[in-house]
Amino acid sequence: MKSLELWFLEMKDVFILCFVDDNRWEWLLEGFINSIIITVLAIVIGLFFGIVLAAIRSSYDKNEESLKLRGGVGFVLLKALNGIAKVYITVIRGIPVVVQLMLWYFVILVSQDNDILVAIVAFGFNSAAYVAEIFRGGIMSIDNGQFEAGRSLGFNYVQTMIYIVLPQTIKATLPTLLNEIIALLKETSVAGYVGIMDLTKAGDLIRGRTFEAFMPLIAVAIIYLVTVIVLTKVFSIIERRLRKNER
Repeated sequence: MKSLELWFLEMKDVFILCFVDDNRWEWLLEGFINSIIITVLAIVIGLFFGIVLAAIRSSYDKNEESLKLRGGVGFVLLKALNGIAKVYITVIRGIPVVVQLMLWYFVILVSQDNDILVAIVAFGFNSAAYVAEIFRGGIMSIDNGQFEAGRSLGFNYVQTMIYIVLPQTIKATLPTLLNEIIALLKETSVAGYVGIMDLTKAGDLIRGRTFEAFMPLIAVAIIYLVTVIVLTKVFSIIERRLRKNER
């Protein structure tokens, strides 16, 4: 009983040392806010460019034969864009995200003073490659009859994609998209490699100042876990509402 009481007293002292002294809990708060900002803005970039890449790739895959028969500038242009998209996706998915982050920070945007902006751009363009493949798979799963229905309503191909195909694709790919957002949130833990105060970096700074590893690392792990649980709950609510709208 005494040993348990001593353990609690020791943990209390460690807690105060790690989080209360010098207001070190503020480091975790700052790191968490930076991680959320990077994740949210990066996924916006990833969604925008990912949808564009997915539209190019799926349009080529679905219409390759008919476009080849017609020939002309349209086919050549779409083929070139599809080739560029394939190379981009292959390169981005083949290079570790931490290497991409350092390339953006030390090579591409070397004169950029805003570290968080660099991280947003790096993670955003990285996410775009994965989002593109998620949406491409979703678009390819949509029946061609939906495209015909769009044309019968007087829509051109782009309008059909925007108003008919993409809404169905988003519903179909929502669980996979959630996985990508969660993965992106956890990938931001490498932002500390370029000196950004993200959540993991904050925990590492506390460990370096206090020489206590258990408490700050557990705190970081719990914050990530709770955030993922909240994200999962929010997406499950959205998914249920989308299903109700279908009925």
